[in-house]
Amino acid sequence: MAVNFIDVAALSIAPLKWAGVLSTIAAGAIIGLERQIRGKPIGIRTAALICLGTYVFMAMAASVENGVTDPSRVIGQIITGIGFLGAGVILSRDGMVMGVTSAAAIWVLAAIGVMIGLDKYGPALLIALIVVGILVGVDVLENSFHSLRKGVHQKITGRRYQKKPPPEK
Repeated sequence: MAVNFIDVAALSIAPLKWAGVLSTIAAGAIIGLERQIRGKPIGIRTAALICLGTYVFMAMAASVENGVTDPSRVIGQIITGIGFLGAGVILSRDGMVMGVTSAAAIWVLAAIGVMIGLDKYGPALLIALIVVGILVGVDVLENSFHSLRKGVHQKITGRRYQKKPPPEK
């Protein structure tokens, strides 16, 4: 009996599916690339790993035999854990809060991982493209209309406070 490499590779990640793994990496890379190009806290690696990790949790929960695990409880725990991770990227500098969009992106990345864990590959990839559209589109709008750059949405161009010269003796 001949051993087919594809069959061996497919079995080696069960209960995960290669389509799910590749979809999570692609969706994460789509969002992570936009964040990395803009120099934001989440890059391609982080985004892909968040999606992939969430998918693994969902697939493992769904694979537990005898219906012992309720997937909705796993989703709830993922939401809580990802919220904690997202909170870690939010900073306050010179009275301005930064990183909220990156935290929201982390949450959406986890949601995409959940979608793929529920075998919704196409919609998950579409959501990734919509997220990038929002991130890029709103930035274009903010750059086009001065009124959208007021308050917390103003661009930081430099330090708010200048370093004071040393006192003279």
